[in-house]
Parts: sequence; structure tokens; C-alpha cells
Amino acid sequence: MYRERTSGLAGAVVWTVTRTADAGPGRVLPDGCMDLIWSSRSGLLVAGPDTVAQVVPRPAGDRYVGLRFPPGTGPAVFGLPAHALRDQRVPLGALWPGAEVAELTERVASHDRPGRVLEAIAAARLAADGGPDPLAAPLAAGLAAGREVADAADALGLGTRQLHRRSLALFGYGPKTLARILRLRRALALARAGTPAAEVAARTGYADQAHLSREVRSLAGVPLRQLVGA
Repeated sequence: MYRERTSGLAGAVVWTVTRTADAGPGRVLPDGCMDLIWSSRSGLLVAGPDTVAQVVPRPAGDRYVGLRFPPGTGPAVFGLPAHALRDQRVPLGALWPGAEVAELTERVASHDRPGRVLEAIAAARLAADGGPDPLAAPLAAGLAAGREVADAADALGLGTRQLHRRSLALFGYGPKTLARILRLRRALALARAGTPAAEVAARTGYADQAHLSREVRSLAGVPLRQLVGA
């Protein structure tokens, strides 16, 4: 069972997954985000930004609690550029001191609301780092709204090469890839709300329905109808 709630951290989401029976592999779609995750099996993990869907096992008995940061916030929490974790799932102990991670893992595992502990961990790291890069939110918002990369660079007072470098550090990939991923998220939201595929394509800036279908397969690995029915 999957549940989520809005976090007290701006733009973040706390989510939980509990497996009571083997459900077969699951598909995690790219979203431009990074997550801090506690697993009953593996402890504290970091999920880097994905460029394509990740197929993950879902064995019975596993429990996960995660804090999903808005695009561009993860690097300020984890202390390294997003591209260093692109398409990866790594133990938090590979990034932070082992003794600190062991203490944090115990705090999360023993708490009756582990999501609150994850939020406290992230809030402390953000406060120590001075918060997320202020470029992240307006850049992600502009691209999510369909702004062209060159226009986004102009709006932020950056050259396209500067924007690409900053985007790699903040999101794990360049602004064109981020724009593709955010557009896919908009398209899926419309499709899951019952909007016909042709209208979804028109409203989200795809050339036509065939273009939408190609992008869905490229990023998600399955047809749109399979995602909508999931």
C-alpha cells in the first residue's frame, strides 16, 4: 500500500510503502527529484534523480518511508551534486560518516512516525547548508510550465552553457532532459484524470499523439495506457 502526505519542508512529500504480499516488480518513474529513504530491510538510502523508469522488486514484508525533495533541493541535503547520484540508489553511509548514519538509522527505525525523523534530518542539513540553491525553484517551475530552455536561461540571467552546468548540479541532468521529464509528469496527470491522449498531447506541448507515445515509451519503458491503468 502506498500513501503520501505533504511535508513540512517546502515542496517535499513524505511517502510510505508497506508490502503485505509479493506484488511483483514496481516501476518508479523519473520526476526530477531525489529521495531520502528508510527501508526496513536496508536502512537509510538515497535515491538519485532518474533519467528513465527504474524497475524495483516489491517483496512481501518490506516497509519503506521516504522523503521526496522538490527538484533541485536534494544536493543541499546530501552535500554533493545531483549528477553524482544520477540513476543510482546508494546507502546513506556511502555519503555521510558511518557513526552518524548508524545513529540516524536507529532514530528512524525506533520512532512511531519515521517520516517526521526524516524531515528533521533534512531540515537540519538544509539549515546548515543555507538552504537550496535559489535558482532551482524558478528554473524547474519555468520548465514545468513549458518554457523553452533559451527563454528560461534569459529569464534567470544566464547563458545556456551556464544553465546547463547549474542544471546538472541541481537536477542531475541538463535542462532539456529535465523539461522532458516534467512534461511527462504533466501528461500523466492529465491522462490519469481521464483526458484523451490526443488532447493530452496538445495541452502539454507534444507535436502529436505519436510524439507523446514515443516519449512515454522512452522515459517510462511502457505504453501510456499501461501507466494510466497502473
